[in-house]
Amino acid sequence: MSTIEPTTEPIAESSAEATTESITKPLTGERADLLETLAKHRHFLRFTTRDLTDEQAGLRTTVSELCLGGLIKHTAAAERNWTAFIANGPSAMGDFAAMTEADFAQRADEFKMLPGETLAGVLDDYAEVARRTEELIAALPDLGAAHPLPKAPWFEADTEWSARRVLMHVIGETAQHAGHADIIREALDGAKSMG
Repeated sequence: MSTIEPTTEPIAESSAEATTESITKPLTGERADLLETLAKHRHFLRFTTRDLTDEQAGLRTTVSELCLGGLIKHTAAAERNWTAFIANGPSAMGDFAAMTEADFAQRADEFKMLPGETLAGVLDDYAEVARRTEELIAALPDLGAAHPLPKAPWFEADTEWSARRVLMHVIGETAQHAGHADIIREALDGAKSMG
């Protein structure tokens, strides 16, 4: 069985009620297993950027629009949004039906390294997102607590997701993007995460 040592700082800006005592105990069981699996996939995603410059992290190496730095930015943003959903419900994710062209352009920027952004800064942000996720999951009273999904064309209507289901979704998305990143890195300089 897995054991993860969570941070000792209380959760900020979430509806989850926690005390420092509740998150200083090592996690075991399901929570530890879920967080360990997420940490493993985060590691593989981050590992694809080893020894790269900021310029290399922003390069498109395939016909895709994706670059390594942008993939990490997007994955961090998605995890941040989903943990806000766990803590605060569908209002934390915004109204997808009301998105403007400017909103879509801003979302597209998640997938790029923008001028002034650095790989170190992107990785630091992702580490902070990971820390807050682990803090939230450690402190949640019940992984089965659910919220209705926000209205969006890609979600089934009248569906609820539990914190557990959201975390499994984040794990799946992170693993998928780690695979994308591995292909982008191999196309850049032949480096592989495995093999």
